[in-house]
Amino acid sequence: MVLSCSHTIAALMYSLAARFPVVARVSVLLLLIMQMNGGAQTPTGREPEQGPDETERLQKAVQNPLANLVNVPFQYNGSFPIGPFSRTQTILNLQAVLPFRITERWNMVTRVNMPLVSQPYLNRNEGTKNGLGDLNPSFFLSSAKPGKFTWGAGPTFSLPTATNSAIGSGKWAAGPAVIGVVQPGHWTLALLASNLWSVAGDKDRPEVNSLLLQYSVNYNFVKGWYFTSSPIITANWKVDSGERWSVPFGVGLGRVFKYSGQAFNSQVSAYYTVIHPNSLPYPKWQLRWQGAWILPLE
Repeated sequence: MVLSCSHTIAALMYSLAARFPVVARVSVLLLLIMQMNGGAQTPTGREPEQGPDETERLQKAVQNPLANLVNVPFQYNGSFPIGPFSRTQTILNLQAVLPFRITERWNMVTRVNMPLVSQPYLNRNEGTKNGLGDLNPSFFLSSAKPGKFTWGAGPTFSLPTATNSAIGSGKWAAGPAVIGVVQPGHWTLALLASNLWSVAGDKDRPEVNSLLLQYSVNYNFVKGWYFTSSPIITANWKVDSGERWSVPFGVGLGRVFKYSGQAFNSQVSAYYTVIHPNSLPYPKWQLRWQGAWILPLE
């Protein structure tokens, strides 16, 4: 069942990847080859010995954004078509999740996202603006001994580190962020919510008041495979209601595996924007590839 579905998703990913630059296409195909041909193999060519309980424990730890592990993912997002010339925007998010024990009862989980952006000109058929986007660090206070429901809360920030005005807000922004996670049976269900308000920065740039919602639904199979849906929903409260929301929907396939004694997580997914601005340029599709190195701390 998993293999059949994985080939179906592979075909979808390849057709979508055909719209991307060569580098993006090669990245997606490498991921698919790794997943379809058993990326968990050791250098000797044999699958490492790992029981089902240990595999699912690692799957659930990876899927829990508040778990006590170091998670270093690289996430590639390609959004297309945008504007009258059907351009493609690409973003490589360099992310790091670092938990710290501050007391016997409490952990502090830090999440830092640094985007590398390639933003196309929307009013012509060629040309892009490339560079570093705004840095987004978040800090979540969470229980060191969670129960059936795990939660975390704290501040999130946006720092105007963008190297080009076309790929950053030009504003210092801050606001609250919360995460909730439940993991019944083979499922992991999580919700991240945050809102940013601008507090300083370039006076000539628009004020920031934006919401981000990201729900994650994961179902775990054998040998580290899992289905996933983790779209990012956004709302800009500073614009008219018809231009405010962007709501994508989609699914993907991932695998948690070990290679040479190290744990890794990889996934590929596609999302279609079902609710979008009425007149502002928006992407109909987003193709996401993610690979992560994992270091459990317990």
